[in-house]
Amino acid sequence: MIERIAILNTDITTLAVDAIVNAANSSLLGGGGVDGAIHRAAGSELLAACRLLGGCKTGQAKLTQGYRLPASYIIHTVGPVWNGGAHSEPELLASCYRSCFALAREHSLRTLAFPAISCGIYRFPVDLAVEIALRETVAELNASNAIEKVIFACFDEEVYASYRRAVQAII
Repeated sequence: MIERIAILNTDITTLAVDAIVNAANSSLLGGGGVDGAIHRAAGSELLAACRLLGGCKTGQAKLTQGYRLPASYIIHTVGPVWNGGAHSEPELLASCYRSCFALAREHSLRTLAFPAISCGIYRFPVDLAVEIALRETVAELNASNAIEKVIFACFDEEVYASYRRAVQAII
């Protein structure tokens, strides 16, 4: 199972996978961080498609084509803003991963790349977010062979190091 997980210090918009995951805001109309980078790289067709989706609730996910990205699809998920942890933030973040995996199974997507959902401007503590991401991913990979590879595309050294430590603890 662990051989089906990769940790890369890379730009998620460059990955040729079935789907990349966008850490989106609830409007799905673009924003800062990875969301803005994905919208810029995918082109204006993505914004037009997202306008038709009617937004997305925190912890849920929606699918669009990848347009100008090397990835065929984009799974947009809205992570929680960290407000101290007493407002269901960990449960909502776990729901993001479960929702993404459900869409991947529904659409027969075999390779996925995730950013560090909620770890940028939403201020989710990195180590806790990584723990949740890996727990949900391991559960999915153990439950099904539908997904062949999950890549965690880390945007900075802190996130990359946290994923590397967490994966070593699993092995």
